[in-house]
Amino acid sequence: MISSDMIRGYVDTMILYFLMDRPSYAYELSRQIRQRTQEKYILKETTLYSALSRLEQAGYVASFSDESSGKRRTYYRLLEAGRDYYEEKCREWELIKQVIERFIR
Repeated sequence: MISSDMIRGYVDTMILYFLMDRPSYAYELSRQIRQRTQEKYILKETTLYSALSRLEQAGYVASFSDESSGKRRTYYRLLEAGRDYYEEKCREWELIKQVIERFIR
């Protein structure tokens, strides 16, 4: 398992990654992250909802309700500012990897 301290700054990036192609709801995002990391990182529910709230307040995502599945769900969709922020975080990650790799044997 990956320590949540090690990945904390990139939870937003993971969420935005899954919203690039289509809107999604919280449980589905959590499941996708768990599957994509092969269960090496499991996003806590409180962390997920905090991140979604933060992303919405920053203007990176917008939420909307949908009942088409028979169950009322809050979906999140990526806004243009969120796409820009995602790309910025990806560039930042490349720099971080370059720095950290200097200290890994």
